Amino acid sequence: MSNHPNPLRQVRLTDPLRVSRLTARKTYPITLAPDAAQRAQIAELLQIEALRKFRFDAELRPLGRTDWDLQGKLGATVVQLCAVTLAPVTTRIDEAVLRRFLADLPDPEGLEVEMPEDDTCEQLGAEIDISDIAIEALSLALPAFPRAPEAELSPNGVLQYGPPGAAPLAESRPKPFAGLAILKGKLEQGPKRSSGDEE
Repeated sequence: MSNHPNPLRQVRLTDPLRVSRLTARKTYPITLAPDAAQRAQIAELLQIEALRKFRFDAELRPLGRTDWDLQGKLGATVVQLCAVTLAPVTTRIDEAVLRRFLADLPDPEGLEVEMPEDDTCEQLGAEIDISDIAIEALSLALPAFPRAPEAELSPNGVLQYGPPGAAPLAESRPKPFAGLAILKGKLEQGPKRSSGDEE
């Protein structure tokens, strides 16, 4: 395991659960509903403009004698900057969260070990950090390229943006690198020979 500190632990929504204190026949209901100050901390950590809503409801259930199963639902409303216009974009996130904590999860050895396809399984340690799980789930669910309504896709799939009412650039307009592409093609073909050149 890595010795580097987990950056998610800069924000603590609840104390980690000590596995040694969990009862193997009991189900533990979990609810995280951070206040405005905590949501602001999460927004700063994830480098988004704002986190207007955040709620994580889950249940931690025993899975056999030593393992644990966490099933929950994350609901959040986030504000990010548009990747094109830098205008604020509000997104609603509803995400199912599943984690399985296994006491006997084998450690990968060597570079040739094939990683398991099920990425919901984790090694069971001394603690189960619900705060880290909830914030990580939010970070994974964030839109990678938020887009404002005025940043539209043209019919050919090209992202374009212009002031309201402005006509988009026509396909017949010159393109900055079109000349370079033509020159590259000529160089790859080599010099043309005239009909009078000798063999």
